[in-house]
Amino acid sequence: MQTEPASEADIEAIAALWHKGWHQGHGDFAPAALVATRVFSEFQERSRRHLPQTHVLRRDGQIAGFYMLEGDEVYQFYVAAAFQGQGVAAALMAQAEAALAGKLAWLACSEGNARAARFYEKAGWQRRGTQSYEAETAAGPQIVTIWRYEKDLR
Repeated sequence: MQTEPASEADIEAIAALWHKGWHQGHGDFAPAALVATRVFSEFQERSRRHLPQTHVLRRDGQIAGFYMLEGDEVYQFYVAAAFQGQGVAAALMAQAEAALAGKLAWLACSEGNARAARFYEKAGWQRRGTQSYEAETAAGPQIVTIWRYEKDLR
């Protein structure tokens, strides 16, 4: 399974996957004010804005997952529900890590997202603590609490 740079034609599919995945993974414990901002149009705009940093993994003609990088951060990482449990997340993470080779990489995991935390830990990421994080929204940044994970890829 190989990733490739996302294209303009992928924006709607990325936004749909991201919107659904965000609500499934964060909707039960994210602050209500943040959840209220997470409408589909926000994910469309963010997908468009972050397109140059986005890579997609395709299976059976569909986007099975994607990641976005921001410097040394795995900024976003999502796998479509239909492809979970099939090795897609591990393959996608391996390629994100390869793109970050030579860096001390990090990612933000929403405090309370135990499923994601288990995956990151299984993939060799280490939780380094809890911190405040500026979540990007259409109305401006909102401060949330995250678990910071790091992996030395140097």
